[in-house]
Amino acid sequence: MTGTSVHDPGDTATPAGILRLANAFGDAKAVLTAVELGLFTALSSRGPATREEIRAELGLHGRGLADWLDLLVALGLLARDGDRYRNASGADAYLVKGKQQYIGGFLERSNRNLYPAWGRLTEALRTGKPQAGGDFFTMIDNPVLLAQFADMMDALTRVLGPQLIEAYDGWGDYRSVLDLGGCRGNMAAQIVAAHPGLTGLVFDLPQLRPLFDEKMAEYGLTGKVTFHAGDFFADPLPCADIVMYGHALHDWDADQRGFLINKAFGSVNPGGVLLVYDRMLDNDPSHVENLVISLDMLLVTEGGSEYTVDEVRAHAEAAGFASVTARPLGDYDTLVVCRKAA
Repeated sequence: MTGTSVHDPGDTATPAGILRLANAFGDAKAVLTAVELGLFTALSSRGPATREEIRAELGLHGRGLADWLDLLVALGLLARDGDRYRNASGADAYLVKGKQQYIGGFLERSNRNLYPAWGRLTEALRTGKPQAGGDFFTMIDNPVLLAQFADMMDALTRVLGPQLIEAYDGWGDYRSVLDLGGCRGNMAAQIVAAHPGLTGLVFDLPQLRPLFDEKMAEYGLTGKVTFHAGDFFADPLPCADIVMYGHALHDWDADQRGFLINKAFGSVNPGGVLLVYDRMLDNDPSHVENLVISLDMLLVTEGGSEYTVDEVRAHAEAAGFASVTARPLGDYDTLVVCRKAA
C-alpha cells in the first residue's frame, strides 16, 4: 500500500521513449545544479533576470547557460518572459533557501551523496555493498555533514508533518509522543505544536543534541519537547503513549527491523500505539519513486531497503501488538498503526 501518485514512464515501447528515459539523469542533474548554485534563491531575491545578469550573479562562464536555463523552463521550474527568467510557482515556494517550505536540503544532499552513488549502481548490484563515500558514523561525527543530513531530514518532515498530523486521528487520546531516530526533532515539534496537550520526546544519537536544541528554540518549544541520547539498538528507550519510527527502519535489514519493532513494543505504554511510516513497497511495480528510494538504501547503507506492510505486520504481531492497520500517507508513504493492548 502506497500513496496515490504513480510514475508515468512514458512510451518505452519506442526507441525515442527508451532514449528519453535513459537521458532523464540529465533532467535531475540540471535541477540539482540549480539548487547547488542558488539559482532559485537568487531569482527570488532580485526578481526576473536576463541570462547575462544570472551569469554575473552566479559567477558562471556563460557557455551552456542558455540551454540550462531553457531546460529548467521546459521542466517547469523557471518561466521566461522575453529575455528575462523568473522562478515558476513551485520553485519559488519550495526551492528558495530561507523560506518556511524549503525542501532544497534533500536536493543538496542528493547532489552530494546520492547522485554520485547512483553512478556506481552496477558495482552495488554485483557486490551488495554501499557505494556512497563514507558511512553514517563518519558523517555523524562531522558537524558540517551532520548539519547537511539534518537539513535533508527537515526537508522530508516539513512535507510529511502536516500529512501525518491529519492522517492519524488519535493524537488527542494520548499525553506523550516519542520519535525514535527523530533527528533534530522537526517532526515531533510539528506534532506538539499542532497538539499542545502532548509532551514530545526525541531519541537519537548524542551528536544531534545541539541541532535539536536550536530547532526547539526556533519552534518556541524548549522544554516541551526533550532530547534523549542513545543508540536504539544498544540503549534503553524512553516510554510514551505514541512511539514513532519515521523513515528510520529502511536504514536496516529485515532482521534488524524486527528487533527494533520488538524493542519499541516495550517502549509503548499500555493502550498506546506504534506509528511506522515509510516509502513502503507492495506487489505493484509501478511505484517507481519508492523503488528508487529502496535502491538509495542499497547505495548508502549496509543492509537497508524499503519493505512491505506485511513485513511490519509480521514483526508487530510477533512483538505482541494487538492489532495492525495501514493507510496511505501523502503521495508515496504508508502509515502503519500498531496498537498495544491496555
